[in-house]
Amino acid sequence: MRDFVLPAIGGVVGVLVSPALLRLFERLVTAVEDSIAGLAPAEALSGAIGLVVGLIVSFFVRDIFQGFNYLPHYGPLLSFVLYALITLFFSYLGVRVGLRQRLSSWTRATLHGGDAPAKLLDTSVIIDGRILEIVQSGFMDGRLLVPKFVLKELQSIADSVDTIKRSRGRRGLEILNHLREVSGNLEIYDHDAPERDVDGKLVTVARQLHAQILTNDYNLNRVARLQGITVLNINELANALKPVVLPGEDMSVAIVKDGKEQNQGIGYLEDGTMIVVENGRSLKGEQIGVQVTSVLQTAAGRMIFAKLKKQ
Repeated sequence: MRDFVLPAIGGVVGVLVSPALLRLFERLVTAVEDSIAGLAPAEALSGAIGLVVGLIVSFFVRDIFQGFNYLPHYGPLLSFVLYALITLFFSYLGVRVGLRQRLSSWTRATLHGGDAPAKLLDTSVIIDGRILEIVQSGFMDGRLLVPKFVLKELQSIADSVDTIKRSRGRRGLEILNHLREVSGNLEIYDHDAPERDVDGKLVTVARQLHAQILTNDYNLNRVARLQGITVLNINELANALKPVVLPGEDMSVAIVKDGKEQNQGIGYLEDGTMIVVENGRSLKGEQIGVQVTSVLQTAAGRMIFAKLKKQ
């Protein structure tokens, strides 16, 4: 009778307990998956290597606990429990050390395209579109990363009820599609950051990945540089590539509107540089010859002052 009752009780207990154990196991697996999904690639790889190192260390110290096997009664069980605990300890220690150190020199070189750091693209530089021409020219090395929260912001702009915002957002999505076609290094980066604003998230992710930020946003530029993040500003690059203009140089310009001061006329070069022409207001609509008198460089760009060229 006892041989029948005990297995029956065990079976009933197993049936009652197994759903709870199954739910607990599913929650544990889900928690582990969420933790891994939230890691940067460099962190995940470093943690995995740290885990392997920890397991190797625990394997080599297992002989220390062999002596417990000779103890009466619970010796083998005690040896097993201690070995399991020390294995868990070294595994956890290896993961923590791996995440903290990130094996930075090797991991960055492997994941980010050699010695070139990855570039994080923000919304402004995507909508601007000039990044596409820069990549096509071959001047941009390293991986181009578009964080998922930037893509989400771009999609929300593309779905805006405002016509101008909607067209800008759709242009940004088109630029991303073209970038994916011309560059094999464009990736969507899934890792998020705890900050609420996109700029804060970008700075945090850039710090985690030791990446650079590509932007046209003045405020993000200042904030990121204050925190030691390298920022590549497309506007600054465009200003640096404009042809040098020196006082006394002659050029031709079309006067398109009146200036702020009396008798001033305003014209523009092909690259968008504004030219303020003294006594040029009366010549609006005409293409005239002028002589450069001075050049003013500001944070917004370059402005050229000129006077009418003597006939």
